[in-house]
Amino acid sequence: MRTHTAVLEHNVVGKPGENSLNIEVARQPLREIKKKLPLRVLSQADFDHWQTYGYVVIRQAVPAANVERTRNFLWEFQEMDPNDVGTWSAAQLRNHAMKELNNSGMVEVYNHQTLWDNRQQPRVYDAFVDIWDDERLWVTIDRANLNTPNRSGRAFAGFIHNDVDTTLDPLPVNVQGVLSLVDTDESTGGFQCVPEIFRNFEVWKKTQPADRDGFKPDITGYELKPVLMKAGDLLIFNSLLTHGIRPNTSEDKARVAQYISMTPADGGNEEIRQRRIESWRERRAPEGFAFPGDPREWERTKYKTAELTPLGRKLLGVDPW
Repeated sequence: MRTHTAVLEHNVVGKPGENSLNIEVARQPLREIKKKLPLRVLSQADFDHWQTYGYVVIRQAVPAANVERTRNFLWEFQEMDPNDVGTWSAAQLRNHAMKELNNSGMVEVYNHQTLWDNRQQPRVYDAFVDIWDDERLWVTIDRANLNTPNRSGRAFAGFIHNDVDTTLDPLPVNVQGVLSLVDTDESTGGFQCVPEIFRNFEVWKKTQPADRDGFKPDITGYELKPVLMKAGDLLIFNSLLTHGIRPNTSEDKARVAQYISMTPADGGNEEIRQRRIESWRERRAPEGFAFPGDPREWERTKYKTAELTPLGRKLLGVDPW
């Protein structure tokens, strides 16, 4: 079984060359894992829900102080004032090659200290250890999201998709994650999914045409479920889960989040390990058409290289497990 590093909640994974920091390892399907390591963060009920429906929410995965620092930084980076709605309608800094991401609030920052502070939180790491049943993990180098209301000419319709090609055999094995930095409700936008397709995937697949698009599922007859989160909650989901981002239909609320995921380390791939380290050290975006980066190059010119804890150094690949 092949798997690629988790990228983003809204992004397409599994296409070669999209992100030079992707890694591949051999893994069994996640819903078939029989635990060998004791659960650290998830309860047994959490783990059962994860394997049945393809997602789980870890409450208070990072401290409130981390949440506040990260949220404040993202407002600053986007040149918006959280207390002045009039500043929220600025045009995005760069259009996305993946057009469905335009106006979805992507924040093109990848290696700031606040992002790394959350990645190297022991509770976040332990949650992914529970998911993979593996302690030797690398964290993905992903961006963030600041999704303001759809108004003043800013339009984002939301979309439903799969991040891996579900027509493949064997199916890709991968996880993704979203750390919420605000409390969300149904009006603020955010994660939505179709858990019943995941639960009944083999049955659903038999009802679909042979030439179907593996990234754009037909969800006719299935319920679209919003997953509401509190600030500091971490959502982890299986990349086979049909999902998307809801549009922000509120008047004066913003959805703010950081994408965090982990995958089994590939310490033998020296080229990718060095690229990951360079991305962190030089404060550069991952390469690939889906990750355009910040045209102002603020990460490189305004901020220092993030300091890593001993755990963070292993999660990046600087130090071996």
